[in-house]
Amino acid sequence: MNEHKGFSVAGMPALLVYLLALVAIALGIVGALRPEPSPGMLIALVPAFVLWLFCGKGFFQVQPNQGQVMQFFGRYAGTVRDTGLRWTNPFYSRRPVSLRVRNFESGKLKVNDNDGNPIEIAAVVVWKVVDTAEAVFCVDDYENFVHIQSESALRQMAQSYAYDGAEGSPSLRSHGNAINDHLAREIQERLAQAGVQVIEARISHLAYAQEIAQAMLQRQQASAIVAARERIVQGAVGMVGMALAQLRAEGVVELDEERKAAMVSNLLVVLCGDRATQPIVNAGTLYN
Repeated sequence: MNEHKGFSVAGMPALLVYLLALVAIALGIVGALRPEPSPGMLIALVPAFVLWLFCGKGFFQVQPNQGQVMQFFGRYAGTVRDTGLRWTNPFYSRRPVSLRVRNFESGKLKVNDNDGNPIEIAAVVVWKVVDTAEAVFCVDDYENFVHIQSESALRQMAQSYAYDGAEGSPSLRSHGNAINDHLAREIQERLAQAGVQVIEARISHLAYAQEIAQAMLQRQQASAIVAARERIVQGAVGMVGMALAQLRAEGVVELDEERKAAMVSNLLVVLCGDRATQPIVNAGTLYN
């Protein structure tokens, strides 16, 4: 079932005709109250007045970014999106559906990531109705359907990635844009049958579950320390090589292999140590 335009006319001309009919009925009532009224006029006034009241039921308002879904004795009769005062068949029943952009934040879900670690995750979903017929007739409650299916898609997406994967591989923590795009696609696939378009889906909360949070924090700290030490060692080796090359090129001092090894060892201790070094002055010769 897809949306199509329903029958309606501009409300102001219809209202003018409606008021003119009211004036005619009023004049008819005045004529019927004369001393010698016409029997035919009295008989015509009753159905005319009933018809006038019934036609008044056909007036309705459409707000900006709103659709009125109309039914004719249970059959879908179309949707009116033209804003302002409108008039349609009085037998039509109408249901307003908001076409405005809406958003909600899911609850914090506890799921296992791709590595089996329990995590907490939540997301913000921005959506709107694009097909009023599908939203009203294809699902029971489209707003509740959006919430439940979004949380289901979020749970499925979280299980497809690791919280903090290996370098270069997509993970929940490091590849935010790719993860958000994947989440939006997962939600859209579930909501397409409800006439809903997902504008944006973005993770709003991501953390390890409380029972493993402390252990994972220590692991992250250890990984950071190891990475920092690797960078320090690489820089220190480069500086030592540059120092030896410059001493040799400028002829400052000639060192045998044993002295070179000692000098390299001392420089690495100074450059890689996490504490300030205390210099020792050698008052003897180079080899004592």
